[in-house]
Amino acid sequence: MTTTPRRTRGIRLALTGALLAGLTLLTTAGPALADDPSASASPAGDEAGPTEAGTTFRTATALKQGQSGTAQASAGDYLYWVFPADAGQRPTVEATVKLPGSAARRGTSTWQVDVYDGLRRRQACMYGHQTRKAAADAATVELSCVLRPVRAWSEPWANDPLPGSYYIRLTVVDLPAADLGLPVDVEVKTSIEELGGGHDGGGSLAEPLVPGVSVASAGETGDGPASAAPRTLATGEPEDGWASGWWTDRWLWTVGGGVLAALAAVFGYSLTRGRGRPAHVPPGV
Repeated sequence: MTTTPRRTRGIRLALTGALLAGLTLLTTAGPALADDPSASASPAGDEAGPTEAGTTFRTATALKQGQSGTAQASAGDYLYWVFPADAGQRPTVEATVKLPGSAARRGTSTWQVDVYDGLRRRQACMYGHQTRKAAADAATVELSCVLRPVRAWSEPWANDPLPGSYYIRLTVVDLPAADLGLPVDVEVKTSIEELGGGHDGGGSLAEPLVPGVSVASAGETGDGPASAAPRTLATGEPEDGWASGWWTDRWLWTVGGGVLAALAAVFGYSLTRGRGRPAHVPPGV
């Protein structure tokens, strides 16, 4: 049995399509790996974090993704930090409070960490220890909050996490009056998990939810006018820019699926094409 030229050509097309599919998957996988923070070391982890915290939303101290911040404060203070989170990410906030010696304390205390988005809407934690009690002899108390995945777009009435700034607020919610004002050391850390296109609902915001956060310049005092214009905190944008739903790994699967579908069509056509007369048989036979 001799293979017809058409069938040979179909097999060649099928092999060419397989090669193109492999090349497409390799070339489109590059950006996906580049967006994955585990693919390269994060520079934020190598930089020293801030050593102070803000006391209001407007004076929140800026943190980069994956960066830690420390502060010395008094029990009863409200402490604020702010960090960016983009679509397809799930942020985690961790806080550790080092308490003064048990000899200086009079009883148990309850600490709480809250996370707010750029519209100052309080975001619910999927899981973690958002509120914890510290016994009178406890040395530290550890808190955590794992947020829901950040969506690229949402209905106006929904309270879904959206790309933009996220504020961390840490404070004590229950404390003996005698312990108010005792010194504490605080450390907060943010981490980001990339979830990919499986959590992408489509669409995008016109602008990320980044309010105009500013603090007074170092030369400003309460006794007179500011000596310089307020400086803007670098809270608004991740180092590699906002994705806002433009790239997800759905592009990879869409392109790869299209190539495989074309390959299947070519291969199926080569199989179902009419066999006709073999090319080596002369007409009239």
